[in-house]
Parts: sequence; structure tokens; C-alpha cells
Amino acid sequence: MSTASVTVTAERVGVARRWGPRLLAALTGACLALAFPAVNVWWWAWFGLVPFLLLAAGAGTFREAGWRSWWASAGFFGTLHHWVLPFLGVFWPLAVLVIGLVWVPFGLVAYGLLRRVTPARAAVALLVLPSVWVAVEALRSWQHLGGAWGLLGSSQWQVRPVLGLAALGGVWLLSFTLVAVNTGLAIAMLRGASPRARLAGGGAAVALAALPACSGLVRPEPVVTGVMRVAGVQPGPVPGPDRRVAAHLRLTGELAGRDPDVVVWGQSSVGLDPARRPDVDRLLRRAAAEVGADLLVNVDAADSSGRIAKSAYQYTPNGVVDTYVKQRLAPFGEYIPLRPVLGWIAGHTEAAEKDRITGAGLTVFEVAGRRVGPLISYESTFPDLRRGLARRGVDVTITQGSLTTFHGSWAHAQQASFEALRAVESGRPAVLVELDGTSAAFDARGRRLAWFPPDYRGAFVVNVPLSAEETPYVRLGDWVPALAGGIALGAGAAAAVLRIHRRRARR
Repeated sequence: MSTASVTVTAERVGVARRWGPRLLAALTGACLALAFPAVNVWWWAWFGLVPFLLLAAGAGTFREAGWRSWWASAGFFGTLHHWVLPFLGVFWPLAVLVIGLVWVPFGLVAYGLLRRVTPARAAVALLVLPSVWVAVEALRSWQHLGGAWGLLGSSQWQVRPVLGLAALGGVWLLSFTLVAVNTGLAIAMLRGASPRARLAGGGAAVALAALPACSGLVRPEPVVTGVMRVAGVQPGPVPGPDRRVAAHLRLTGELAGRDPDVVVWGQSSVGLDPARRPDVDRLLRRAAAEVGADLLVNVDAADSSGRIAKSAYQYTPNGVVDTYVKQRLAPFGEYIPLRPVLGWIAGHTEAAEKDRITGAGLTVFEVAGRRVGPLISYESTFPDLRRGLARRGVDVTITQGSLTTFHGSWAHAQQASFEALRAVESGRPAVLVELDGTSAAFDARGRRLAWFPPDYRGAFVVNVPLSAEETPYVRLGDWVPALAGGIALGAGAAAAVLRIHRRRARR
């Protein structure tokens, strides 16, 4: 074999060794996304990170660990949020480039801790790796970055034995536990790990998986204080604001005689300003009188000043008695960040042509003698909003949603699944009514009370058992991300000091 042939063969082997693990990392990330709705392979989240951790540990250099982390992150978010990419137009490659950076800090720390594992380093990894993961999740959950969508803990929304962890530390504690279990399993499988380290890792994984499940099985039931009959109207996508209102009114009329306490319409159900359309105002009052219950409609229209806000209106036969204006707006969908600089994006994508205005704070509606906490669509992803409503003493939270833009995608089931988590976190039942999407309701323990898929068209009534449980998460707030951030920063500082001492010792 000639020298040139040997060189070419060596180059091919080098490319295969470099790109094979990277592509495998992308596959592991994509597979982990299947733990979420709509596929719902929830059990995969308990060990789906193990292949990636093994790839990171065997990277050889921090640079290669960073590349493998980027590919894994791109595979995960690209699969989980594939329904968003077609709406990004020519900017989808840039979006993939950015989301690939999310896992890089975690992957770099995993390489640093797992490349040479001793029992002591195994113990550190079991604490630090979950902390880094949760700290990054908390940072990327900032409302202007897309909210708390795709948090690892949310994959467990239908696993009631472990869902109780959310009442203690929110979705963050679920994420922490899952990553800790994955870390323990990875340590048990590392070739270079000592037998004691492997035993410690495997034992920790078993214990961390068993304890939450056992505690969830013996968790006492909340005291039910009553039942609220919540009706929802789901007409699907109806073009034109007048036709959309008419479709909602027709379905609302079908609820007469079914004794609902409240009738809920989805987000953007009223694309007209009732203050500027007296005929629409009269129709909404009449509907409330005929059905014998307050209407919660959602107005998405320009007012007399030209401003647009997405607002929940509480209608009675006497008119509007209370309103709530959406606080957390979906970036690009409802406003463009730094519009003077980035406004040109609207001409190349389906970004908002005009920014919606934001509300000043949370509101509590008094409905049929009960306290109702209203939220609107994107806001369902944020644990702190539901916690704030629980602190105000609401009996139930009701979210008005609409996913017409992402019709037929995984987004429907993913948004509906948030309600189970939010119910357990807040200790309050949660109801989601979609204009077009998956409407759902859960009790305070995350039990499914109703589930109406995107193709459902009609009106429904759900008997929602009410309970007033003050969970530790409501009392203590986001203590898990705060603690995780402290551990991550402390570990980083300790590593820096240790590195400085080693350099001095070498001199």
C-alpha cells in the first residue's frame, strides 16, 4: 500500500472516530425527546441520558466533549420542538445552532468529573451534575428565551408515584432526581471506574429512583372542599373574528340546562373589542344569561388607542365584571424582542407584526362563590405564576389556550401535560381550555379529569374537585434552582482553586 493510500485511510479513520460519536450523541438526544408528549415514553427519561454521559466521559478532550454536547442538545431540542422549525423560515439553522449550546456546560462538567472516577468523584458527580443541569434549565426558562418548555422533569407528568416531588420542589426537583439517577447508572457502567465507585453509583441510582416512588404511593389525599363544574368550548380554528364569535356562541348555547358554574372560551376567541362593538357585547351578555353562568372569554383585538392585549374577560348578564391581561408574551409569536433592531424578522417569518402589551400582575376572579386564577396559553409553562395564584388563595386555575399555529403537532399534548405538573406544584386543580388544541383538566394530585384532543369540536363540562392544600413548593418557592446554582458555582470555584494549586505545585 502506498504512502498516499495509508494517509487517506488514516484520515478516513480519523473522521469516523470524530464524527461517529458526535452523530451518536445527536441520536441519544433525539431519543430522550421521545420521553415527552406526544410519544410519552416517560420511562426513557430515567436512563436516556446514560449514553450521552458515557460519550461525554470518553471524549478525550474538553473540546470534543463540547462538540458531543452540542450535537446531543441539537438532537434533543430539534426533535422535541421540531414543530417550531417550519415557522422560523430561513432562520431555522441559526435556531438549531443556538439550542445546541444548551447542553454544553453540562457536557463539559460531565467530562471533567467522569473521565477518571473514584468513589469520592462519584459522590461529587451525583451532586454537581444534577445541579448544573437544573441551573441551566432555570436560566433557559427565562420568559424571553421561550419559557419552561421541555424541562426534563416535565416528562413525568403522568407518573403519579413520583409526581409528588413537584409538590416539594417543583418540576426542578423532578429534573434533579432524573439526572442524578442517570448519573449513577452511568458511573456504574464506566469502564475506568473502580468497583467501589460503580457500586456507589448503582446504589445511589436505585435509591434515588425508589424513594420518590415509595413516598408518592403513601402520600395522603387532599381534603376535597367542593366541586366546581367547569365548561369548555372548543370550536377549532374558525377564520374571521365574527364567525369565530358565532361558533363559540352556538356551542355555548348547547350548555344551557347542564348547570355549569363557569363557561370558558380559549385564547383569542374574541378577535373584536367588545367596547367598540356593542352588538358583540350584547351577545356575550345574553349568552351568560341563557346558560346561567359567567363566561370567561379571551379578547385579542386593538382597542380605541390601537394597542393590542390578550385579555381574559369575565362576562355576566350585566357585562364585564373583571379582566386579566396576559403578562408573559411568547417571544416572536406575540412580540419581537428589541423590535427596533430585529423588527425586520417579521418580513421573513410568521413573527408578530405588532407587539401585544403586557398586564401588570395576577388577578383573581370571583366566580360562583369560588376564587378562580386565570392564565393565558404560554403562561401555563411558568411554575411561578401558578404558585403566585395559590398564594392568593385560588380554588382552581383556568388557562385559556390556542395552538392554531401549530395545529396537529406535538405542541398540543405538551402544553396540556403542563397542567398536571402545575396542579401538583400548586396544590390546586388545573383546567386548560383550547380554542384549537388539547383541552384538559387535572385534580390537585395530577389525576386526569378530562382530555379532549385537538380534533374535538364541541362543548364539555368537567366536575373539578376543589382542595386547598399549601404545598412546600408554594411556601418555599424555587429553592431547588437556587440551591443547584449555588452548588454549581461552588463546584466551579473549588475546581478553579484546585487547578491553581496544582499549577503552583508543578512550578
